Amino acid sequence: MKNGPCVDGKSVTAVIMAGGKGTRIAALNSTIPKPMLPVAGKPVLEHEIECLRRQEITDIVLTVGHMAERITEHFGDGSRFGVHIDYIREEMPLGTGGALYYLKEKVQDDFLLLNGDLIFDVDFHRLLAFHKDRQADATLLVHPNDHPYDSGVIIANEDGRVDGWLTKEDERGWYSNCVNAGIHVLSPRMLDQLTEPRKTDLDRDILRPSIPAGKIYAYRSPEYVKDMGTPERIREVERDIETGRVRSRNLSRRQKAIFLDRDGTINKYVGFLRSIDDFALIDGAAEVIRAINRSGYLAVVVTNQPVIARGEVSWEELREIHRKMETLLGRKGAYVDGIFICPHHPDKGFPGERPEYKIVCDCRKPKPGLLLQAAEQYNIDLSASWMIGDSANDMAAGKAAGCQTVQVCDGMSLGDAVQYVLQSAL
Repeated sequence: MKNGPCVDGKSVTAVIMAGGKGTRIAALNSTIPKPMLPVAGKPVLEHEIECLRRQEITDIVLTVGHMAERITEHFGDGSRFGVHIDYIREEMPLGTGGALYYLKEKVQDDFLLLNGDLIFDVDFHRLLAFHKDRQADATLLVHPNDHPYDSGVIIANEDGRVDGWLTKEDERGWYSNCVNAGIHVLSPRMLDQLTEPRKTDLDRDILRPSIPAGKIYAYRSPEYVKDMGTPERIREVERDIETGRVRSRNLSRRQKAIFLDRDGTINKYVGFLRSIDDFALIDGAAEVIRAINRSGYLAVVVTNQPVIARGEVSWEELREIHRKMETLLGRKGAYVDGIFICPHHPDKGFPGERPEYKIVCDCRKPKPGLLLQAAEQYNIDLSASWMIGDSANDMAAGKAAGCQTVQVCDGMSLGDAVQYVLQSAL
């Protein structure tokens, strides 16, 4: 196999799993395999290959099975599309992971592994850098979506290390809206688990059993990734392609965000929120955040949480509160792209306080540190972004970061504020 392009100093191959039948979508067109379904005038798989080629990832392996000839006849050796394509042919169905057995002779370095039914535009350089920095065996691109209640969700720590994996069948309490998107980076070490070409489920048989070793990581991204599971989703994706939304969400491009304070803006204000039982969304907040999700702005929460420094709430208790927030939003089809927290509080003298957080910091609003952290992580153009909150400190932080601001107060609800922002962008 020829070498792929140089990404962060390493040659990268992209492996696309294109062998499935697509039983949910078969009613739409049963004469072609799912990766060949036409979306905005070309097959799903062609959209994937074009995105890879734009980033100079031109060494591609397709695993094919069901109606394989429809794929091989269209793509050939890939030269017509500016790439080089090799094929792994499944003589019998091998599930989502079994065909990877044949990669042992084809890849020697970390490689991309993509589902063949996705429309995406992802900055793979960022993803690969994250994977390399953590020396991971596998990195999963995860993202929030508008239906986490019927999706598998990933449980990861602050550094991204995966600690758990809930399938949609598992009983769950409050959970983070952190869904496996079907885009992975794998080390060849992961292939050691495959000793023969037999039917294998990538998630259940390979990735999930590897979690206890502590080398599986989640890379959270707000970039555009959607699978072609239903006719309705195909129509939605076609609209997003036509409007430019798919390309615009690639993190190599500057993003715009609506930054949201938490207490008094998203959830009802109760003073220092110490108990998860006191957390309740403001009426209509989910619907407003869903409007942000559909607008092209990122929805990013920036919140002072001095209850950590005061010793009144533990980190795990705070995470559970945010899991409740994400669950309640997700039930109504809304999500936040990121949550940035300042745990500091400079004043001392509280029983049980944590001295390490009793400092003057750069992230506690009215300082702009939280917004600057988000801007760095998601390549946000702060001058094209807005801060919405209910206090003067929120407004000061937004202005210090270079954002425009709108204050939620009497006569100005969150819905009014977001409507004002979206109208201003027209």
